[in-house]
Amino acid sequence: MPNPTQLNTSSAAAYPVATALFREASDAGRTTLNRSELNTLLAALGSRLAEDLAPVLTSNHGELRVGLHNSREFGLVLSAGLGGLDGELCESNFRQDRAAVHAAVELCGSADFLQRFKHTLAYQKLAGYARHAQGSVPDEQLTQLFEQLLQLGRGAAADAGAPWVLQTLTLELLVSERQLLVSSAQCSFSSPPAARLPRPIAKIDKLLHPRSIGLIGVSATSMNFGRIILRNLVGSGYSKTQLSVIRPGETEIDGVKCIESLKTLEHKLDLLIVAVAADAVYALVDEIIASDAVESVMLIPGSLGETKLSREPAAALAARINAAHGRAGGGPIFLGANCLGVVSHPGAYDSWFIPLERLPKPQKKPQRNSVMLSQSGAFMITRLSQNPWLDTSYMLALGNQTDLTHGDLLTYFAARPEIETIGIYIEGFKDGDGLHFAKAVRTAVLSGKQVVLYKAGKTAPGSAGVLGHTASIAGDPALFEAVMRQAGAIVAEDINSFDDLFYIAGALHHKRIGGNRLGAISGAGFEAVGMADAISSDTFSMQVCELQDGTVKRVEEILLAKKLAALVEVRNPIDINPGADDEAHLQITEAFLLDPNIDAVVVGLDPTAPSVRALEASKLRPGYDINDAKSTVQLMPPMVQRNDKPIIGVIDGGTLYDAMAARLMDQGVCVFRNCARAAKALVRYCEARLYADSLRQRPAKN
Repeated sequence: MPNPTQLNTSSAAAYPVATALFREASDAGRTTLNRSELNTLLAALGSRLAEDLAPVLTSNHGELRVGLHNSREFGLVLSAGLGGLDGELCESNFRQDRAAVHAAVELCGSADFLQRFKHTLAYQKLAGYARHAQGSVPDEQLTQLFEQLLQLGRGAAADAGAPWVLQTLTLELLVSERQLLVSSAQCSFSSPPAARLPRPIAKIDKLLHPRSIGLIGVSATSMNFGRIILRNLVGSGYSKTQLSVIRPGETEIDGVKCIESLKTLEHKLDLLIVAVAADAVYALVDEIIASDAVESVMLIPGSLGETKLSREPAAALAARINAAHGRAGGGPIFLGANCLGVVSHPGAYDSWFIPLERLPKPQKKPQRNSVMLSQSGAFMITRLSQNPWLDTSYMLALGNQTDLTHGDLLTYFAARPEIETIGIYIEGFKDGDGLHFAKAVRTAVLSGKQVVLYKAGKTAPGSAGVLGHTASIAGDPALFEAVMRQAGAIVAEDINSFDDLFYIAGALHHKRIGGNRLGAISGAGFEAVGMADAISSDTFSMQVCELQDGTVKRVEEILLAKKLAALVEVRNPIDINPGADDEAHLQITEAFLLDPNIDAVVVGLDPTAPSVRALEASKLRPGYDINDAKSTVQLMPPMVQRNDKPIIGVIDGGTLYDAMAARLMDQGVCVFRNCARAAKALVRYCEARLYADSLRQRPAKN
C-alpha cells in the first residue's frame, strides 16, 4: 500500500471506474468484482490490497471494517466499525454508536463522520494500539478514506440512469505503523430497482385545506364509519354546503346533499373520503383515477396489503395509482389505506371516525404550531387523549402508504413557515423513502423546525406486528436511528420518551440552548440527586456546574430571608429543604438562571411540602392554594416568559396535584411529573438542539 501521505484524495474518478468495472463483470456473467477488478477500483480510491500481511500480523495493529452498502430505505450508506472477528458481534451487544456508525452518503461529510466514528470501540482500540506503539491514530488517512468512499457513493447516487447500482463495497482494514492496509475487499452490484413516480405533493394542500369534500360509504340508516365521519366533519365546523355524500337513491343524509356518482359531481372535489369495505376499494380507485374528478383521496379501509391474500392485489393497486402520476397534472394523491383520517384545524375539519364525545379536542394554545404524522391512528388518539397539551395544528394518519409516504408529507410540512414542531410515528418506509424522509428532516431542521420521531418494530416480534398492521417493513433500527440523528431529528427510544420529547420540543422551542450546563433545584434530597443521576445518555451528557460566587451570595440572601440559611448548603444541585415555600423555589430558580455557568434549570416544585401552595383547595389552610397570588401557579409563568433559558418544573405527586400541573402547562410552563423523565428529556432535547445549531453553521455540502 502506498505511504498514507500519498493517498489519492481526488476520488471523483472512482465512480466512472466502478461503472466500467461493473460492465466488465456483467459481460462475464458476474455481479461481483474479482481480485484484479477490486485492485483497479481500490487504486481509484488511492489504495490497494496488501499482498503480504506477515510483517503486519506480528506487530500491534487494529482491525476495522469500512464500506458502502445499498440499503432499501436510505440508499447508499457509509459504515465503519469493528473488523475481523469482533465485527461479527451483534450491534445489540453494544451501546449506541459503540460498535459501528452509519451515515447516508448524501447527508454526511467526512469530518462529521470521523467525529461520530471516534465514539466507537473500534476507534478507541486504535487509540490504544497507537499509545502502546507511541504513535497516533491516523485521523487524516481515515478522513481521506471516508471522503473517498462518500464521493464514490454520491457519484453512484447521482447517476439515476445508470444500468447498474453499487450494492456493497466492504473493506477490511488493518492499521499498523500509522498506515491503513486493506487486508480484504468485496464489491457487488445489481440492476437498478424500478422507481416510483414522484407524487404531486403540492396537492397535499387540497387534502388539508379542502374547499369541497365528498364521502363514499355513508350509511343512511346506521352509524357506520362513514356516518361517524360525516357527523365529525359537520361537528368540527365544516360547512354542509361544501359537503357531498355519494349515495345512490338518497337525496340527503344528516342535512348533507347526496349525489348518484362521481360522474354527477358539479365540480372537481378537493378531497374524497372513501369509507367502503376493503374489497370494494380496488374498482372504486380505478373509477376515481379514470374520472379525473378528485384532487386528493383518503382511503379509510384496512386489510389492503396487511394480510397475505391482500398483498398482491394491494401492490397492483399501488402500481395503478403510481402510473396515474405520470399523467398531465399528476393525477389524484391518496392518503392511506388503513387510515384513521385527518384532523386539520386550519382546514376546519375532522375526518376521524372516532366520535367527538370519546375524544374531545379542546384548544390549549393560543396558536397551534405543531403537526403529528402517524402510521397508526390509535397512536395519535392515545397520545392526544393522555397529553392534550400537544394540541397539534394537523394530525394525519398515513396507514399503508399506498401512495403518499412519510417523505412526501414531511417535505410538505418542512416548507410550512408556521409549523415549528413535527412529531412522527413510523413503522416502516417504502423503498427509498427513508432517504427522501431524511432529506426532509434535514430541510426542516435547517429552517428552524424540530422533528421528533419514534420508530416501532425494533424487535423480531415488533417487526412482525408492523407487517400485520400497516404492511410495512420495519428495517434495521440501528441504521434508522443513526441516519435520523445525523439528519437532525430527535429520536425517541419508546412511547413514553416520544411523549416527553414531543412535549418538551414544543414547550422549549423558543428558548435559547446555550450549552450543556444544568442547574438542579429541589426541596427533596432524592429529587436533586435524581436529576444529577439522569443527565447522561449513550451519546451526550449535561454537566452539573459550579455556581459563581455572585450566585451563591444571592441564594444565601434568599435562604436567610426565608429563615432556611442554617438548614441549606448552597451548591448545585441544591436541596432547599421541605420548609421552602413557592417564592423560595422560584427566587432560587431565577438566581440560578442569572448564573453565566448555567444553561438550563430543572426545579422540583415539591407539591407535597406543607409550605407550597399546590392544592386546588386547602381544607386545613383555606386560601393557601394554587389561586393564591404567591402560589407557583401564579408566579412561575411570568418568570418563564421573561427568561430565555429553559426552565422545567417537576411536580412529583398524585392526582391531588393534577390541577397545579394543568394550570402551569396551560400557561406555557414545561412541567414533568417526575425528575428522572424531566432530566432525561432535557438531555436528549439539548443534544438535538445543539447539533441542529451546528448543522445550520456548516457549509451546505455537509
